Amino acid sequence: MTVSQRIPVATLGVPRIGRRRELKFALENYWSGKSPAADLLATAKTLRAASWREQHDRGVSKIPSNDFSLYDHVLDTVAMVGAVPARYAWTGGEVPLDIYFAMARGNQGQAADCGHAGDEHAANGHGLAAMEMTKWFDTNYHYIVPELTDDQSFALSSAKPVDHFLEAKALGIHTRPVLLGPVTFLKLAKSSEKGFNPIALLPRLLPVYEELLQRLKLAGADWVQIDEPALVLDLIPNERDALQFAYSRLSKAAAPELKIMVATYFGSLGDNLETAISLPVAGLHVDLVRAPEQLEAVGRLAQKELVLSLGLIDGRNVWRANLPAILDRIKSIVAGWPLERVEIAPSCSMLHVPIDLDVETALDADVRSWLAFAAQKTDELVVLARALAEGRDAVAAELEASAEVAAVRATSAKVHDPLVEGRIATIKVGMTRRKSAFAVRSKLQADAFGLPSFPTTTIGSFPQTAEIRKARAAHAKGQLSYIDYEAFLKKEIKAAVRWQEEIGLDVLVHGEFERNDMVQYFAEQLCGFAFTQHGWVQSYGSRFVRPPIIIGDVSRQNPMTLNWWRYAQSLTLKPVKGMLTGPVTILNWSFVRDDLPRSAVCRQVALAIRDEVSDLEKAGAKMIQIDEAALREGLPLRAADWEAYLDWAVECFRLASTAVSDATQIHTHMCYSEFGDIVDAIAAMDADVISIETSRSQMELLDTLRTFKYPNDIGPGVYDIHSPRVPEVGEISNLIMLARERLLDDQVWVNPDCGLKTRRWEEVRPALANMVAAARAIREKAQTA
Repeated sequence: MTVSQRIPVATLGVPRIGRRRELKFALENYWSGKSPAADLLATAKTLRAASWREQHDRGVSKIPSNDFSLYDHVLDTVAMVGAVPARYAWTGGEVPLDIYFAMARGNQGQAADCGHAGDEHAANGHGLAAMEMTKWFDTNYHYIVPELTDDQSFALSSAKPVDHFLEAKALGIHTRPVLLGPVTFLKLAKSSEKGFNPIALLPRLLPVYEELLQRLKLAGADWVQIDEPALVLDLIPNERDALQFAYSRLSKAAAPELKIMVATYFGSLGDNLETAISLPVAGLHVDLVRAPEQLEAVGRLAQKELVLSLGLIDGRNVWRANLPAILDRIKSIVAGWPLERVEIAPSCSMLHVPIDLDVETALDADVRSWLAFAAQKTDELVVLARALAEGRDAVAAELEASAEVAAVRATSAKVHDPLVEGRIATIKVGMTRRKSAFAVRSKLQADAFGLPSFPTTTIGSFPQTAEIRKARAAHAKGQLSYIDYEAFLKKEIKAAVRWQEEIGLDVLVHGEFERNDMVQYFAEQLCGFAFTQHGWVQSYGSRFVRPPIIIGDVSRQNPMTLNWWRYAQSLTLKPVKGMLTGPVTILNWSFVRDDLPRSAVCRQVALAIRDEVSDLEKAGAKMIQIDEAALREGLPLRAADWEAYLDWAVECFRLASTAVSDATQIHTHMCYSEFGDIVDAIAAMDADVISIETSRSQMELLDTLRTFKYPNDIGPGVYDIHSPRVPEVGEISNLIMLARERLLDDQVWVNPDCGLKTRRWEEVRPALANMVAAARAIREKAQTA
């Protein structure tokens, strides 16, 4: 095969952050007023150029553009199609940066100026509330949920896809623009109008996409990637019809110069396969990592004129691929498919993995050899493409190294611990049940704690100030002794406990100042984990996390939180919650080993957390919170697979939480997910108190809990911590009243949506003081009613 006939390599999308988190710091400097918009945009442009050049130099031929976003690609689509909610007072034309970020983060003090002081989302004139945020399919990436009305109009209001294509073109790099597909965009949207399905807006939306495709053609684009991950979901007939209708229109708008690659990912096409392969488009991408079983059906049923993009390298996990095994697996389809109509790609955009393993100099050498980040995965794609085009001999050394690493990892003592495997075998059904039902436990707990109605608390963490981060870094570098570091942290804990008492919170927390991350902190103290120094991935906006890597069997050697809880409780007569991260969240927010079922790994983590819960209770802790913020995000995308996942996920939470007496109160926390479809599982977790995100959705979730007659206590979030806004007392009171309309008064706790680690004390102090004041006002109102 000649050079011109090489099999194309596509990446679908790459991390946006920059190797040194340049995007994060540029965003935060702009938001804080330290730098102008021009600096932010210049940083973004530099990052895009570097990314395009690197992909080009590594051998990628289908380089994406418009995969970069300042905040979120779904929000970018909201701006692109002019679907800006009315409360932001947008008057048409290009959506300005301040409105873009107001949709993402809220905007303190702008509502009156925008003329929307009466809007319920405008917080009574004290600022614009952000749009709702939730998880992107079953990942830990968060997207901004489009808000659409039945009279919604659309207009092309951002030329970003064209601008980025031309920007790359000016650098001499020809790219394939990436768009979020119109059907997926509408399926992910929400409407406040009861019974209205945003899919009905498709005929109004398509002209915007058609105009955009025309502009891309004029700019010189020859391919466009349109992402329709909705094709791996359970679709109803009218949604499949919508896909056919959309792409019959879009293919005509694109023809003949512009070809469309429809990208599906995160799972199997399943019963949507016939719809996908019948779309009048030039190419189809399929995920063969999450759904390798669909390869045979795709190859058998799709027309050979279709360009088939094979998602062979895992875009969501960090393990080095076994390249010979992949080549063996795809041998049959390659033999029966024209090679000129094959592309090699990751399973999905590599947004979900770190950028480059080469900067991880501190990793254990064996573990490092087992891993691949975005840069290395790109190299793996190129090797696979060369092997298919030129034969395996052309890349014999690379294939041999890949197979050797896979063999070493499979037998490594760093992976397998017989003691852990033996303990797993001893798990019995009784280890996953509380001694008594909630009705019995709640009476014991009420008598023991004597809390007022509408008790107030927080979710756990307080702001991680620059001083705290500086002290942690100094300790990590050996510049601050452990004794001095411990003294510093105790000073922070003492100040936080005193301040919580001062404002009148009923149940306190120690503030988690010692924790770098709610998962990493525990993972660093458990066996079976590895950690990176620069392995950042985006969670939302400027929030980036470094997921731990579960490399082997998990166990706990020593208590992890006991001393910090014991010190905080010694400072006050009020209850201080023991704060733990649950096994399912540790699993879902880590890069998980791929040689065991996730359920088996989760049980190992659950036993480790169970040991910590037991130690806390023995030390005197009477309230223990086990956060399961990520339980919902692990839910399979197909309803047929839910039961199996929820069975083991709930079992693992209960395995971690039930080794306590009836008088010990178990709390859990969940945030930023749609929980209505798993309310049975939430009830089965049998936590005494669950706190949940509800402030952005105006308590919508509680409707489901009311219908279900959820029996245990609930803390619906009344303070949106992902926005810099400080909610006023009246706003919080209104949310508590909405909760009272849906729940019994003695069920309701009052708390923020989530932890406060990412906020500033200047926001947290007045917000929590307002929350306590609102709870007191409602308490007095209820007592006099």
